[in-house]
Formats: sequence, C-alpha cells, structure tokens
Amino acid sequence: MTAEQVFSISNFVALAGWLVLVIAGRSRWAAALVTGAILPLILAVLYGGLVMTHWSETAGGFGTLAGVQALFSNHWLLLAGWVHYLAFDLFIGSWQVRDAREHQIPHWAVVPGLILTFVFGPVGLLLYFAIRVLKTGTLRLDSASRQ
Repeated sequence: MTAEQVFSISNFVALAGWLVLVIAGRSRWAAALVTGAILPLILAVLYGGLVMTHWSETAGGFGTLAGVQALFSNHWLLLAGWVHYLAFDLFIGSWQVRDAREHQIPHWAVVPGLILTFVFGPVGLLLYFAIRVLKTGTLRLDSASRQ
C-alpha cells in the first residue's frame, strides 16, 4: 500500500468520525466510544506503526525547525504527522461534545467549534472554550466547575 492510499483511508476514517460527532454527537455511544476511543485508537495504532517502520529513514528530529523539516521530508513520516493530527483533533472534538453535554451547552452551539477543530485544530478548541466560558463562567475543567 502506498503512502497516498494510507493517507486517503485515514482521512476517510477521520471524516467519518467527524460526521458521527456532528450528526449523532449527543448520543453517549458516539462521543464516548466511537469518536472518543475507537477511531482515535485505530489512528494511534497506524501512527505507531508508521513511526516504528520509518523513523530510521531520515536524519531529522524535533530539536530545530530545520530538523522537523528534514523529518517530514520523508513522505511516510509526513503521513505519520498527519495521522497524529487526525487522531488528536478527533479526540478533542469528542471531548468538546462530552463536555458540552455535561454543561448543558446545546449541540448546535458546539458544531461550529467542531468544524473549526476538524479544519484548524486549536482555533476550534479556542471557539469551544469561548462558548463554554460564556455558558459556565469558568475555564476550570475539574469536577468543582460542574454545577
């Protein structure tokens, strides 16, 4: 299988997860199991396999920007980096839906943040936190913030 084929499959898996979140995110099975665990874990296994298989093929690393550029000059490790984003962004989107449910934030209010998280990661998280602060009055994530 080529890197391009793996890229397409992993994008399809992530997109399916995001559609589940947007359409059925309020159901407990969706955000807690499918998009919060199963799909991110599948992507994590893929990521681990890509890194273990291709890490030694480049001299790059994470110590400098030039090192990161050299690391990602390998298509397989670039793909691993992309899968890393797919897994973590989906996990964060799932957390947003679960957290919104706990704080009685309407799902329609969370959807724009989900879309931004899917496309621009941290910008979507920022939007969700803005919505959450408006609703709850706090940034606290521990149980003391739950009324």
